Amino acid sequence: MTTTTLAPMPTGSPLPTALKGRTVMIIGGSSGIGLAAGALLTSVGARVALVARDPGRLEAALDHLRATPGASALGISADGNDESEVERALDQVGEVDHVLVTAGSISGGALLDTPRDQVAAAVDGRIWGPYGVARAAAPRLPAGGSITLTSGLYLVRPVPGAAASIAGIGAVEALTKALAVELAPRRLRVNAVRYGAIDTPLSRAVMGLADDAAVAAAGQGLLIGRLGTAQEAASAALFLMANNLITGTVLSVDGGQALA
Repeated sequence: MTTTTLAPMPTGSPLPTALKGRTVMIIGGSSGIGLAAGALLTSVGARVALVARDPGRLEAALDHLRATPGASALGISADGNDESEVERALDQVGEVDHVLVTAGSISGGALLDTPRDQVAAAVDGRIWGPYGVARAAAPRLPAGGSITLTSGLYLVRPVPGAAASIAGIGAVEALTKALAVELAPRRLRVNAVRYGAIDTPLSRAVMGLADDAAVAAAGQGLLIGRLGTAQEAASAALFLMANNLITGTVLSVDGGQALA
């Protein structure tokens, strides 16, 4: 039996130069953390490809990114939970170095009052969405490439009425570690960011925060006295992309919320 010796993981430069000239695909990049990540990436010289289902929101997001002089951004209307559509998007973009998955939602409902079919879409999106993205992206990413997934604080601080969605979040973290091991021979890295309460359009809707005053009040009980910003949350994803020493890691970015 012959043994193949694999080349080690490439070393990388620190931010901001590590991502300059790299192409990053963001699944769910038309708003919130995904859009903030796109803006940060273009600011450090990366090429950004946004993938989102809503063409109108996608075009608005691209206008926002392209307002930065020299920004390189393109958009693809596709369902990030559909593996074949993700494959199509990857083929359309061409060479991709990193993939960030920010799509996902929380579907509420008390256990005894909520049948499976009412939460199935949200749970399936949390599990099979990232799984399909990984299947589509892994054969195309170069050594040193990465996949970054999205988790949430409810996994370690559960709230009533979201059991199915929280179980889906737990699956994301398990998938992160399993894929980090499985894709290591390809010299690909897989990580996740566990976000706390971040001020995004989605979180405002889920938390019922009608205006800035409500957002400010919601953050008063946190250790830092406020909710996180989308930019602060997105910067964690860039850190994971840029550091080739990190894989199989779930990075908690919650302003100390897990401690409060």
